[in-house]
Amino acid sequence: MTISRRHMFACVFAMALLPCAADAQSLPPWRAKVTDFATQNLKHPAWGFSHSQRDYALAKSMAAADHVTLDDDVLFAAAYLHDMGAFKAFAEDKQEHGDVAAAKIDMVLGETDFPKAKLDAVRAAIRTHMYNYDPVGPEARYLHDADALDWLGAVGVARLIALVDNGGAKPTGPDMIKGIENNMTKVPPRIVTPAGKALVAPLLAEEKAFLDALRRETDNLARL
Repeated sequence: MTISRRHMFACVFAMALLPCAADAQSLPPWRAKVTDFATQNLKHPAWGFSHSQRDYALAKSMAAADHVTLDDDVLFAAAYLHDMGAFKAFAEDKQEHGDVAAAKIDMVLGETDFPKAKLDAVRAAIRTHMYNYDPVGPEARYLHDADALDWLGAVGVARLIALVDNGGAKPTGPDMIKGIENNMTKVPPRIVTPAGKALVAPLLAEEKAFLDALRRETDNLARL
């Protein structure tokens, strides 16, 4: 399979703008509710609303590149709600955030026009969205890869740097550099789709170029 990385990410950018640009009245009621819920409640520099936008758009773009048909209702709901269990208002102690989100999607989708027969597929995609899980089914597989790839490349760097404590406590800048390197090692082997695998090398090259420059400019991180 041949895939243009530039074209793929141009498509991702364009599609990611759609939920914001669309008038809420033009969306099906359940999509408007999900979008409003995510916008208002899932605010975080690394796994907030914009991350969900990117996951949804990239999953669609990769599936199209692979000529795989996805259920867009399932993908949209899963992409925008998959991290809700990572937020204090919805988290549960000692429970994995994907499991929590899967258990709580009825808080958003309940009493809406969302097709009830698709709820289990949404839950399944949410439970396995993290890179270290084994997704089953097309929506789960493409959400999994989109979520994993969002930890790589320039976006992956930006997400982790955003987590640095601005008061000098943990995590520090050097801590996050280790996190970037960790993702570069652990995430790529877990990508499962052809289109996702095709994006790994250029994203890693972006990160390597950043880290090489950063080391040159900070005395090998000693002055970071």
